[in-house]
Amino acid sequence: MAKASLSLIDAIRKTAKTLEQSKEYQWGHMGSCNCGFLAQQVTQLRKDEIHRRAMERYGDWSEQLNDYCPTSGLPLDDVISEMIAFGFDAQDLKHLEKLSDPAILRSFPLGQRDLKHNLKKDVVAYMLAWANLLEQELLNKIELPVLQETSKVEA
Repeated sequence: MAKASLSLIDAIRKTAKTLEQSKEYQWGHMGSCNCGFLAQQVTQLRKDEIHRRAMERYGDWSEQLNDYCPTSGLPLDDVISEMIAFGFDAQDLKHLEKLSDPAILRSFPLGQRDLKHNLKKDVVAYMLAWANLLEQELLNKIELPVLQETSKVEA
């Protein structure tokens, strides 16, 4: 999973909010799908530009991530490189496209783990759960100093 950072958590939460409010979600459109919305947030590219770049090679995000090469010169590989430099890894993005990360799914109650990868409300819920897990990971790394009791001096 991605290395937890405030910027990563913020990007995921902003993406979830944007997606929730959008009427343009389309799982079959490379710029308006699960990864497409996150790519818009991270790269500041418009959905049509992301889609155009993706159409220079075959496949959905998962297939393109399988063939990803940072030195290919292919336009979508540049988008993926930017997302990886931001802190995501290829597995994160593959899981996002299919809503399939086991750790994220375990954070849902048993009866709510059967998420549909192309259902906007499920994508939003998955992203928020992902952000919460990353936030908890950050919080778990915080070590507070042990406070020692000091004796009071009476005047």
